[in-house]
Amino acid sequence: MAGKSLTQTQVIQNLAEDEQLTKKQVKALLDNLAALAYKEAKNGFILPGLGKLVLVQRKARTGRNPATGETIKIPAKKVVKFKVSKTAKDAILGTGTPKAAPKKAAAPAKKTAKKK
Repeated sequence: MAGKSLTQTQVIQNLAEDEQLTKKQVKALLDNLAALAYKEAKNGFILPGLGKLVLVQRKARTGRNPATGETIKIPAKKVVKFKVSKTAKDAILGTGTPKAAPKKAAAPAKKTAKKK
């Protein structure tokens, strides 16, 4: 990896500066967002522009103990996955075309008088 990940404190500080909010307000917002994500993940929780939390049911399967090579049965279970959105993937990997900002409506053209 090229650099270190942002810490929670750094994320809060950056958001507070960018949005002109206090750090307490940003922390409360992030805590509420996380609580909502935990509550709604079983139904699918979308973070616009980032991705989606989904609950997936894995089937029972057979596997191997890597130390002994013994075949073992792995029971069925539920897992939480995060599916990255195409927009986020393209922005991070630098592929595709980034979404352009919406264009402002053009001003109506001026009518010119005809010369005689």
